[in-house]
Amino acid sequence: MDRDFDAKLNEFKAYLKDMEYLNASIAGLYWDSRTYIPRGGAAYRGEVLGDLSAELYRKQTSQQMRDFLDYFSAQPDLDDVTRAMVDRLRREYDRTVKIPEDRYRAYVVAVSAAEAAWEDAKRKADYALFAPHLKELIAFNREFIGYWGGGDSGYDLLLDYFEPGVTVAQLDAVFEDLRDAVVALLNRIRQKPRPDDEFLKGVFPAEAQEKFSKYVLEKMGYSFDAGRLDVSVHPFTITLGVGDVRITTSYDEHDLRSALYSCIHEGGHAIYEQNIDPALAGTMLMTGASMGIHESQSRLYENLIGRSRAFWQYFYPEAQKSFPQLAGVPLEAFYRAVNTVQPSLIRIEADELTYSLHIIIRYEMEKAIFGGGADVADLPRMWNAKYREYLGVEPQNDSEGILQDTHWSGGNFGYFPSYALGNLYGAQFLSVMKRDIPDLERRISEGDFAGMNGWLREHVHRHGAVYQPGELIRRVTGEPLTAKYFINYLNGKYADIYGL
Repeated sequence: MDRDFDAKLNEFKAYLKDMEYLNASIAGLYWDSRTYIPRGGAAYRGEVLGDLSAELYRKQTSQQMRDFLDYFSAQPDLDDVTRAMVDRLRREYDRTVKIPEDRYRAYVVAVSAAEAAWEDAKRKADYALFAPHLKELIAFNREFIGYWGGGDSGYDLLLDYFEPGVTVAQLDAVFEDLRDAVVALLNRIRQKPRPDDEFLKGVFPAEAQEKFSKYVLEKMGYSFDAGRLDVSVHPFTITLGVGDVRITTSYDEHDLRSALYSCIHEGGHAIYEQNIDPALAGTMLMTGASMGIHESQSRLYENLIGRSRAFWQYFYPEAQKSFPQLAGVPLEAFYRAVNTVQPSLIRIEADELTYSLHIIIRYEMEKAIFGGGADVADLPRMWNAKYREYLGVEPQNDSEGILQDTHWSGGNFGYFPSYALGNLYGAQFLSVMKRDIPDLERRISEGDFAGMNGWLREHVHRHGAVYQPGELIRRVTGEPLTAKYFINYLNGKYADIYGL
């Protein structure tokens, strides 16, 4: 019996290895499509990606896959990894098999065209160039919701894809708490003088920014032997396979913070992926536990660590060497500047306090699209109105408004809430990390990230997707997800900076 089981498991893993190779091929072509492909090759590349994705779809939904899942689902004593592998694949199978193959392939082709159109539209600040593609992707997702039997709860199904178990009802409650806490703190901060950050808006050559960003990434723990840094319209992280996790950024020569913090953010994603146990190859578990857990790592590095006083005690002398205009700026002034609270237009450049409001705007728009039948033509007006209401600012063009994010062009409706959940997960992880490593801040101030990265590798990274997010947060912290740690962090940090 054991020999039969082991043989069947090896056969299953070989089948999954073929799927992983297909994923790696798709990822490599996708990365090239977003970085170096000539514009004239975009349409053909979309066809290639569509064909490879259709082959992956066939393997995901084949009778052989169903037989594997039926066999292992009936086994009573699976180890944690095999059980997680079967549960994850069963969930994906049940979701994917309901979509007709020709519709799935058409969707992949439509996504490729939409991403190319979005890049063009963003460059030209012209929503009309992207709107037909967005309308098509929304229609596809509504069609898929119908296949899944979503009905009135269709948006829940989109949310569940990125963060298993999350519902609109849960997010409404969480976001209400977040919004109340952010608004209360923001109102107190508005009564105080704003720290000077004009010295961060000079001229910072892209070459110098790239060199400094690579220095920071290496010190943080990102391995350039297993990755690389390139340029794209919108920063992203992508895993091409074991030992190959790449990141991109976009340089603004008039604001030092933009590329630097996008690199730290993407570096957090990539360090997570680089430290997943390679023994999980061939299980489809060599990825993050969820989008929210993934965002917890990127935002932990970017904000909770990357905007801390300890972080800049170590990195600021090198920053002053890299950018001579900082030579006369004291460390404390720089620290306050990178933590300035100022409502803004661009999500990825938002301060960590008001960032949650950017997410709530997108969340409410997605609810309106999939629950309220919002018209694609009206979305820019809706976007601008919400920015006036929530942040008191208004985009002057589509590029700095509704076209600023790549997510919808990739069909990733339901992703945005993961960013806000990531803030909560990250703060909760950090609270336990500080208990386990009492001198964490001193270590970081000396450029020693080994303790932090070792803790994250042991408790979060190495497990990949073996544990679902709710289980992982309980295993690591001993309690379910709560907003209290993030809210306490915000109140403590900004009371110190603004003298509240």
